Amino acid sequence: MKRIAIATLLLAGLLAAVPAQASAAGDGAYHFGFKKSKNGSRPSIDEEGFKPTVEKHGAIFLGDTTQKELYLTFDNGYENGYTARVLDVLKEKKVPAIFFVTGHYIKDQPELLRRMAAEGHLIGNHSWSHPDMTQISSGKIKDELEKVKADAAQITGRQTMIYLRPPRGIFNDRSLAVSKELGYTSVFWSVAYKDWDTRAQKGADYAYNQVMAQLHPGAVILLHTVSKDNADALGRIIDGARQQGYEFKSLDQLTVKSY
Repeated sequence: MKRIAIATLLLAGLLAAVPAQASAAGDGAYHFGFKKSKNGSRPSIDEEGFKPTVEKHGAIFLGDTTQKELYLTFDNGYENGYTARVLDVLKEKKVPAIFFVTGHYIKDQPELLRRMAAEGHLIGNHSWSHPDMTQISSGKIKDELEKVKADAAQITGRQTMIYLRPPRGIFNDRSLAVSKELGYTSVFWSVAYKDWDTRAQKGADYAYNQVMAQLHPGAVILLHTVSKDNADALGRIIDGARQQGYEFKSLDQLTVKSY
């Protein structure tokens, strides 16, 4: 699929996570959202209606909020020319990350997938076709996740894939339960901004300020690699966070889940 066509899908909301306020949908479904951190305060999902469901299934929202640690996570629905630069920065700064990939990304960018694995980053499941998983059968959820895992393993040689980011941040009790039964930990986020709209990029300073304003202990940071702003600001974000005493860790090192 050509880049312009994929970008059109993105803007239609088919490939974007939803870092806005949470909202309830049909079938007990939710769009993940949260009250943002300010001045290092703890972000909150207390008023969103889904906290018991997230906690029940052991999904990740926050790490240890008593420790100045950060977890970088990237969503890779399609390639827009910036992931190599992101990987360059992570390599230079010696920072681990996880990349949540779709079936399209696996088919379109096998070399970048190999590079992610070779450079020590985690690869997570973002589903094969980016559906609303609350609207498909449990069997179809299994097919979506297993195809990503199998095809990624064929390219990278890694047989293990245990982290899932629900497409568009839409979930319900059933989708989290089925994912958990398949061995996945669902990963949400506690830092995000509207970075996925490629027609509304506002510059590296804007990206830097948006992320830095939300930093807090135990933060799980959601960024999209389609964003030029993110690629341009990433090095400064890492340096700025470290200057504030934060340490970047791999999601595999997240041992305390906070809600």
